[in-house]
Amino acid sequence: MPGAGPLAGLLVADFSRILAGPYASMLLADMGAEVVKVESPTGDDTRTWMPPVRDGESTYYLGINRNKRSLALDLRDEKDNALARELAARADVVLENFKPGGLVKYGLDYETVSAANPRVVYASISGFGSGGGARLPGYDLIVQAISGLMSLTGDADGPPYRAGISVFDVMSGMQATIGVLAALEHRRNSGQGQHVEVNLLSTALSGLVNQTSAYVAGDTVPTRMGNSHPSLFPYEPLPTADGDLIITAGNNGQFVRLCGALGVPELAEDPRFASNQDRTANREELRPLLVERLSTRTRDEWFRLLLDAGVACGPINTVAEGVAFAEQVGLDPVVRLGSGDRVIPSVRNPVTFSETPVVYHSPPPQLDEHGAELRAWLAEPADGRAGTGTEDEA
Repeated sequence: MPGAGPLAGLLVADFSRILAGPYASMLLADMGAEVVKVESPTGDDTRTWMPPVRDGESTYYLGINRNKRSLALDLRDEKDNALARELAARADVVLENFKPGGLVKYGLDYETVSAANPRVVYASISGFGSGGGARLPGYDLIVQAISGLMSLTGDADGPPYRAGISVFDVMSGMQATIGVLAALEHRRNSGQGQHVEVNLLSTALSGLVNQTSAYVAGDTVPTRMGNSHPSLFPYEPLPTADGDLIITAGNNGQFVRLCGALGVPELAEDPRFASNQDRTANREELRPLLVERLSTRTRDEWFRLLLDAGVACGPINTVAEGVAFAEQVGLDPVVRLGSGDRVIPSVRNPVTFSETPVVYHSPPPQLDEHGAELRAWLAEPADGRAGTGTEDEA
């Protein structure tokens, strides 16, 4: 593949499937790593997760698998298993999200792979770790429930809700990427590979940040508050003449600017609202005063006026409107990969590098699209540089 991006020259053997692992390997591929996506003969499950579709292909699969090559292998087959183990022996990074211990029978577990490839960075993603939770199924929805996230999502007097995306799968993919990059830096300095482990529940508890801290540090069990924030006000949707607008005031200066823009500067001097703690404690008194002023103009009018006044605010958009807004502010959120009859739109990687830009060189692969060339390569003798990458000594 093209030698571009900050990770150019690194080979990633990706044995993961569904979301967390493929998202991590896509981030690595975007940064220039060569990723070989090893799939079963029936393919990654997300190939069948539809609708929605684009020309018969699952948009779920398309959203997390660009810049990769596909190699279909049946790990139970002796010849295919030998190819998989050879790929792992040559890789700089091995990524997998099987249940802990699930790859031992195939000779693709960390101990076996690292014995053949001591410099390998081997990353495992699981639901609940490799200890007492090793046998538990690692579905994002289950982790949203078990971690407490669902107890925080929804109206105070309503049922708990899941997030609109598989949030902990995505966050675990990010954590795995961070762990891999740190381990590669350690390998560059020490020459040693290592096992990086990430699990969804630990990611969830870390990602709940102020809410888990409220419990472990403050002995307070958070509860559902709808769209309200437990520690800030205003920091929620507020009604205007024709729709809700998200309005935030994270400090006293922002609240002063908000009151000035609304034409009620006296509220900023009211002792009931003098500090964030006061405003949060007296939110039920402050909210109707703000709503009364907001009712005099439309959402879009207040959006422009408040932005001009330096007040953080925003409309509640659809996904389509969110993409359109990103285009309006010059973020170019959509890239297109491929040519001819198969051009796939994809969401741009959020990281920008000044010297080693992200690469977009190929659309998500079709099943076993690169199988013939990869099998031929793996059948050739290795060049003696397995697991070395570009960061090694000249």
